[in-house]
Amino acid sequence: MDIKVNVNNLDMTIPSGTTLLDLSHKFSSDYRYEIILAKVDGIYHELTDTITRDCKIEFFDLMDRGANNVYLNGLIFLTLYSYKKLFNSNMIVRHSLDKGLYIETENRIIPSDIIKLNDKMMETVKENLPITRTTVSRLEAIDYYKAIGYNVKSDLLKYNTASYITLYKLGNLYDYFYSLMPINTNQLSHFELTYLNEHGFVLRFPTIYMESGIKKFEERKNIFNMYNNSREWAKNLNLVNAVDLNKKVSTGTIDDVIKVDEIMKNNQLMELAKNIVSKPQTKVVLLSGPSSTGKTTTTNKLSLCLKALGKKTLMISMDDFFKDRENTPLDAEGNPDYECFEALDLEVFNECMKKLVNKEEVLFPTFNFILGKKEYKNKYKVDDDTVIVIEGIHALNPKFSSNIPNDEKIRIYLSALNQLNVDDHTRISTTDNRLLRRIVRDNRTRGNNIESTLESWSKVREGEEKYIFPYQDDADYTFNTALVYEIGVLKTFVEPLLYSIEPTSPYYNEAVRLINFLRIFLPISSESIPEDSIIREFIGGGCFKI
Repeated sequence: MDIKVNVNNLDMTIPSGTTLLDLSHKFSSDYRYEIILAKVDGIYHELTDTITRDCKIEFFDLMDRGANNVYLNGLIFLTLYSYKKLFNSNMIVRHSLDKGLYIETENRIIPSDIIKLNDKMMETVKENLPITRTTVSRLEAIDYYKAIGYNVKSDLLKYNTASYITLYKLGNLYDYFYSLMPINTNQLSHFELTYLNEHGFVLRFPTIYMESGIKKFEERKNIFNMYNNSREWAKNLNLVNAVDLNKKVSTGTIDDVIKVDEIMKNNQLMELAKNIVSKPQTKVVLLSGPSSTGKTTTTNKLSLCLKALGKKTLMISMDDFFKDRENTPLDAEGNPDYECFEALDLEVFNECMKKLVNKEEVLFPTFNFILGKKEYKNKYKVDDDTVIVIEGIHALNPKFSSNIPNDEKIRIYLSALNQLNVDDHTRISTTDNRLLRRIVRDNRTRGNNIESTLESWSKVREGEEKYIFPYQDDADYTFNTALVYEIGVLKTFVEPLLYSIEPTSPYYNEAVRLINFLRIFLPISSESIPEDSIIREFIGGGCFKI
């Protein structure tokens, strides 16, 4: 029996039972990379699935956001399989690093080992081994992971309430992922490996932001060291992965974790303030970071720390220096582009800063987002004991502060690198952590439904790639705003919002992915979280004006 389908906006008639893989061959020349995923009536499907009814089909290579996530999980599986074949040892996926993943090894490695691993992975790609999906009972999966010594995975499945679990098989290796997967290793040829140290290497791959392929590796020492320091501190609390966090919740000791984590964050900010004060020539502190890293709360708390050390502070938001709406650059859709650097009125900013430094009284703007223009209401004047603290997405761009001498400014980069792993082979994505924060905040403070936040997220991410990440290594200090317990707290706020998205929504697949991710975390009450916590900027109940 034939069925009618619309494939990439082309009407076709095909035999019922045709696989998505067979159909994809007809369109492979239209794509830059291998087709690895399809949408059938808007829902993602693996290419082994068959088509048995009239429907609309779209194919995707790894330049699609959802397909890129699938590609990455497949690449991790390929790396794990090849590493075990070569060294009979495990590896741990730690965190993102310069458009790649830092992977830690149990055994010591040397540069030639990474060359061998690369060769083994390419050999496995050429073998075109199938990656097959199988469904087993949750108890069977727990027994399997116990038998092969993956106790974290077996313990994690205890918190999964599903009766059956989807595992993926590559060779004789089974693993549990939180997404769909590529159907074979032949689809996973685009990667590069970089040796980093005797216990780690970086797996790099194309992202949707790379128009010319995989970029040259840059080590990003500041971010790497910040993550390692955060992870070592969490280990002191016996918190390494989601299982450890869930145990704190189930044993009633999570309130102690919250208290200790908050004290540590406050201590880190005080140390940062001490470093600033130790350089008496410093007149300006610039804070930047991607969306939802807690810039507002961190700026307020850092200012209080500086005051505790005898300094006066003046806090300035870069948002107040937007050009009036009629002068704002437009994006490709003709809407005001507040993300771009050119949206800032540098002439007004530089004039205000010049007068401040000269000890003159200055009439400062406040940007009215409703009217789309600057309003001049506040007068400021500083003295030699005042530190001017400026926060905004472009604060680290050297063009923004070019009129301020280098020895008079300190630059701070904020990130939200969660210290925990889900398990050895699944990290907590920094981007996902920030997205969850933003969904909750936008819904609470701006009345935005979750779909509007998800719709705007791609533009936010594009802006970060252009205007924030290129300058992260120029910072004098980095500060991690992620709280070790926050995923469990965010879950209680964001999960109901995710369930509100209907299957007909273009954001349904993303909602399902995030729901599957959150499912493994036990909920954590916000009752014990202090009002000056960074997470209060998103969930509410904070003491700082947002």
